[in-house]
Amino acid sequence: MRRVARPLLLGGVALAVVGMSKVHAAAHGYDYTASSRFAWSMAYIALLWAATYGAGLPELPRARRSAALTAAGSVGAAALAMSVLQLLAGSALLPRFVVFGTPVLVVPYAVGCWYLAREGRARDGQRDRVVAVAGAEERANLVRELDAHPERPAVLVWVLAPEEARSEGGTDTPLVDVVQATRATVVVLDRAGLADQSIVDQAAAMHESGVRVRTLSLFYDQWLGKLPVSELERIGLLFDIGELHRAQYGRVKRIVDTLAAAAGAVVLAAVVPVVWIGNRLGNHGPLLYRQVRVGKGGREFEILKFRTMLPSADGATSTWTTEADPRITRFGAWLRRSHIDELPQVVNILRGDLSVVGPRPEQPHYVSQLEAKIPFYRLRHLVRPGLTGWAQVKYPYGASEGDAFEKLQYEFFYLRHQGLALDVRITGRTLRSVLGRGGR
Repeated sequence: MRRVARPLLLGGVALAVVGMSKVHAAAHGYDYTASSRFAWSMAYIALLWAATYGAGLPELPRARRSAALTAAGSVGAAALAMSVLQLLAGSALLPRFVVFGTPVLVVPYAVGCWYLAREGRARDGQRDRVVAVAGAEERANLVRELDAHPERPAVLVWVLAPEEARSEGGTDTPLVDVVQATRATVVVLDRAGLADQSIVDQAAAMHESGVRVRTLSLFYDQWLGKLPVSELERIGLLFDIGELHRAQYGRVKRIVDTLAAAAGAVVLAAVVPVVWIGNRLGNHGPLLYRQVRVGKGGREFEILKFRTMLPSADGATSTWTTEADPRITRFGAWLRRSHIDELPQVVNILRGDLSVVGPRPEQPHYVSQLEAKIPFYRLRHLVRPGLTGWAQVKYPYGASEGDAFEKLQYEFFYLRHQGLALDVRITGRTLRSVLGRGGR
């Protein structure tokens, strides 16, 4: 149910727009498909798709009232945007009957799709029951990760230490017994479990009976969307990286980056006067903030942002930016919440310093510190850094070396799975994040 809810919503939106357009064309005696309104109705469909997906429909709302308000707000915003576009064009690109009639159909339909997604979530929550062979520290990590935002819903029903799962021979099969008693569907083995032949033999027997068996690193990859650094030594560099090993992907990605940055440059030009006025009134300093960051191949470049801190903070590199940082001005806080402060980075994308999607670039002195403390940290510099990334959509704002360590595990996942499909997925989640919560 959950998997079909989103396609059903997208299909319903398209059907509503096309249906309303055909009704209007029949009533006024013109050929809908042969008119310019056909192309504009396709644009309206795309706008509605972006608005509903960005608002998190149909999966994210947790209550019917929230789903209804979200649907009304997102579809209404799309209708308003279409109206503004028509006003700027000075022409009725689409009939008002279509622009404002479509939301009347889409909002209740979107709530219906939300019900399907909710039913799917309930089933997913019961689908994967996990038994892990791991130490106490890894048990705590698994509980925390599965309670957060896993890519595939699961519940940890039991954890056995390697010595508890070990078989002493004969009919002694402690791991099998636990799996059968808990009705587990997935067994996860850490390094110690994989090194014990008796545990592997029990896991193999369960695998033959239909229970899925995963290494700890593979479970993290498939269920949690990250690669644990503690397991990285076992997989090393035994995976391709899109920008290094697939030339066609790298070229297409650069074309997409350039087109997106060109569109962003238009938005940047429109907001500069507004930000300049706000900056003069609330920040009293230079409009742009420039800071050296480390990019692809370890090359340093100067990143551009609208300044959000007091002028005295310019060039400061001694501390991480924290929540409610006293250096951030009121106007700067608004720029961060709205993410407008990031807009000048479209210039970095056009220059080739940044991509739309990739690991976020850090300051050189932080990179030096982290490379000395975190294994394999420099691997993140094999690809072009990004305006947004998998770590940004999966993990809260990082403000310490510990946060950098956690985010690196998501960045390794991105390196392993880098491709256009994942880039689109990250872009969509970023849009949801921008619409749903503020920045820092």
